[in-house]
Amino acid sequence: MNEAALILFVKNPAFGKVKTRLAATVGAPMALRIYKALLLRLRQTAEKLPFRRYAFFSDENWTPREWPEETYQHRIQSGEDIGTRMHNAFAEVLSENQQAVLVGSDIPGLTATIIKTAFEELKEKDLVLGPARDGGYYLIGLKAPCAGLFEGISWSTEKVLDETLRKAQELGLSHSLLPTLSDVDYEEDWLEHGWDLDA
Repeated sequence: MNEAALILFVKNPAFGKVKTRLAATVGAPMALRIYKALLLRLRQTAEKLPFRRYAFFSDENWTPREWPEETYQHRIQSGEDIGTRMHNAFAEVLSENQQAVLVGSDIPGLTATIIKTAFEELKEKDLVLGPARDGGYYLIGLKAPCAGLFEGISWSTEKVLDETLRKAQELGLSHSLLPTLSDVDYEEDWLEHGWDLDA
């Protein structure tokens, strides 16, 4: 069994299907361009790290040349909601690895150092979370699958982190929190944390 794996949750970059709240103000073409830039940043960050990399795509209708199979193990997300999809990904990856950290694809401030810290914390803790400023989380790390951690959560609300921490306490899971970061959902998020796409 391998020691550690990094799970990247990727929404396939289809026009009109990604960053829809952002697209409402900047337009679908720019939202897609921004999302592709975020994916590039995520790949650059992931490829600095020595862990096994799993790219979990949102569906099969995409042949991602930017995600070569010699660098990323390709998987497809499965489940009705984001919680089920994350649990299923952990169950699959932790059958082959001792630790796994899952990250989203729209966090400009996510660094290789933060991901390394998550794996270090997992040596002592059952659960690691990276809080997002909107009340969710951008990173979650586990050493064992835990379906209960993802049940009864108000997904896509500001309650996600608090409810997850409450679940962890109920389940007797020790946990560690990483620095709080922002994701990119709205135009103001991109203006605050984005970069010059033409640079």
